[in-house]
Amino acid sequence: MASQGPHVLLLAAALCLLRLHYVEGATELSAPSPFDAYFCHGGLEVHYPEVDVTKCLTISHKFREKISKVWNAPHISFPGADKKKKYVLMMVDPDAPSPKNPTRAHWRHWLVVDIKGSALGSRELKGKTLSEYVRPTPPSKSAFHRYQFALLEQPADKSPSLSEEERSSLGNWDPQAFIERFHLGAPVASVQFVTQNHRD
Repeated sequence: MASQGPHVLLLAAALCLLRLHYVEGATELSAPSPFDAYFCHGGLEVHYPEVDVTKCLTISHKFREKISKVWNAPHISFPGADKKKKYVLMMVDPDAPSPKNPTRAHWRHWLVVDIKGSALGSRELKGKTLSEYVRPTPPSKSAFHRYQFALLEQPADKSPSLSEEERSSLGNWDPQAFIERFHLGAPVASVQFVTQNHRD
């Protein structure tokens, strides 16, 4: 789909090039970069038991242990979904194992395909899970990590799948290659949060 090229490239840039501004020794993030601010768009909502991620945000210290050790997969909603279409949801960590040395990016934390648009308004994620949800667990002393969620349109006649090589490892995943292989539509919405190890 030639018309989707710029959108797909923009998603790839967002997934691959975003960098947070760290202050040495700081415990919180400085202001997000303009690229980070753009990444959160379209109205995708990620709901944990005590945290709603509806815009780019930093998980406060009191919730970091829960999001890493207690809470299971969040509820996902997208009120703007076309009820007749299907979607793909991906969640990645582009900062694995650390933002300064992301040699395992993009760590695949969750991948669901064949999501019915009719279910995205009710927080129920009805689809086929290709990668089970993995809680965000940034290594100690690795600074803040971004956890990025992107929702993409899926062609009606295709059901994406992971290759044997992709299934063998969560790290070093190439979301752009996945997007191109299955001719996924332009990203309709995306959102991210940042967090660090709860002991830091």
